[in-house]
Amino acid sequence: MTKTQRKQSVSAKEPDVLAPMAPQAAGFRDLLYDKREGVARITLNRPEVYNAYATRTLRELSRAVEDASVDDAVGVIVLTGAGTTAFCTGGDVREYAERYTQRPRDYWKYMGLFEGAVESLLRCGKPTIARLNGITVGGGNELHLACDLSVVASHAYLGQVGVGVGSVACGGATQWLPITVGDRRARAMLFLNERIPAAQALDWGLVSEVAPSVRRGTEFVNEPTTQEVHYAQQGSNGYGIDLSALDAAVGKLSQRLLGMFPECLRYTKQQVNFWKELSWHSTVGHGREWLSLHFANREPHEGMSAFVEKRPPDVPGLRRRLAEGKGGEFLYGRPVRQCRRCGARGLPEDFEFCGRCGAPILSSKTLGA
Repeated sequence: MTKTQRKQSVSAKEPDVLAPMAPQAAGFRDLLYDKREGVARITLNRPEVYNAYATRTLRELSRAVEDASVDDAVGVIVLTGAGTTAFCTGGDVREYAERYTQRPRDYWKYMGLFEGAVESLLRCGKPTIARLNGITVGGGNELHLACDLSVVASHAYLGQVGVGVGSVACGGATQWLPITVGDRRARAMLFLNERIPAAQALDWGLVSEVAPSVRRGTEFVNEPTTQEVHYAQQGSNGYGIDLSALDAAVGKLSQRLLGMFPECLRYTKQQVNFWKELSWHSTVGHGREWLSLHFANREPHEGMSAFVEKRPPDVPGLRRRLAEGKGGEFLYGRPVRQCRRCGARGLPEDFEFCGRCGAPILSSKTLGA
């Protein structure tokens, strides 16, 4: 065998780095991934926490979208959640409370993974459909906003929760809600964290289509009331949740997209992404830095601890501290006290005893701080 033949033989055995993978070979733990008949379906599979994404989920989501992007047999990407209760409720607040409030610098790393997941949906070159099978709030709504089109089940609602849990929805919501639903509506969603029912979301232009999902007996209920949704979720009084119409609507939309020329679709997506990408790239880097610093603040510590402990956050207490000049920049107050026994400095102003030796400490005023 000649040298050239040996090189060709070795080259022939090397895998194509752009070759798509078989879904069963992905080894995903937080996602279900399937590709068939031109459609890649990515399902957030953490129903026990309302499909909230954890750090690993974001890595897997980026990988799945990347694979669908390079697979020439895929023409449409559908993103959805497992079950009938939630599409996605954003980041896993328990993980936030247990890790990122303890190691705020790690939130910068985490936010990079979130950026990657969002940008994979923006830049995948193929139309994306969010199949909203249930509650779509927080970062879940931001993933929804990153998609091109969306179909929502009639029992679902959408919203933001950032300012209610000590965070800011600058992972897509602050950037894209104003250009999607208008400035005033965006501010109401972001400032007040109101729930937007499916029919209202359609009226606002927040979703592309509503599919009936509440069934009473053998008939779908058009624009179900809050009580009827409750009955359906509980499976009581003859009501139930049925996602067959949602699947039919997503399937029909997918087939219409598959009937369009793929390169023209890709470039059209790039063009209409202009305002989304302009607002995103102008702000998300700043948001990543600010959120990383803010995770050392009293606000996320209290907000996320309260969420995990299933209690109302003590916002009035934090506002009292502000009025008293103490602020929330430090968990236990400004580092202004000093221990006269062991000489420890920088002790929080709320401390009455030294954290090093346990001795009573004087107030900051006594020490002239």
